[in-house]
Amino acid sequence: MLSLQTVLDCLIDKNIIVFDGECVLCNHFFNFIVAIDRQQQFHFLTAQSPAGEILYQHFGLKKGDFDTSLVLVNGLLFERMQGFYKVMKIIGLPWSLLSVFGLLPNAINNFLYNRVARNRYRIFGRRDHCLIPDEQIKSRFLD
Repeated sequence: MLSLQTVLDCLIDKNIIVFDGECVLCNHFFNFIVAIDRQQQFHFLTAQSPAGEILYQHFGLKKGDFDTSLVLVNGLLFERMQGFYKVMKIIGLPWSLLSVFGLLPNAINNFLYNRVARNRYRIFGRRDHCLIPDEQIKSRFLD
């Protein structure tokens, strides 16, 4: 069984995106990041993985409720739209221009994010199983 310390030790000095591997929208976001992150600055975990579940619990999120994607950069947690903006900023131009929307109040950003997140399965669909990465991107997965 994985411990929190073991998981945190594996994540040191890595930029991590933890996403719902069953959510079609989340998987599209994952594929989008893989396509635009040419410097391979981000690594990935599915929320359903043992390490992903440990991180959700560590950050006080409900077990099994993966409405919030997590972005960890230099050990700092960014959630919801702030996570998205942080990813775009790190990837660089032209994508970093999207981070200007991060200047909107968190209440507005989180309201919009939460509305989509709560309805993502109904709107975009749900996979019966988590994403299985191909050999080319498997090395960027931490689980």
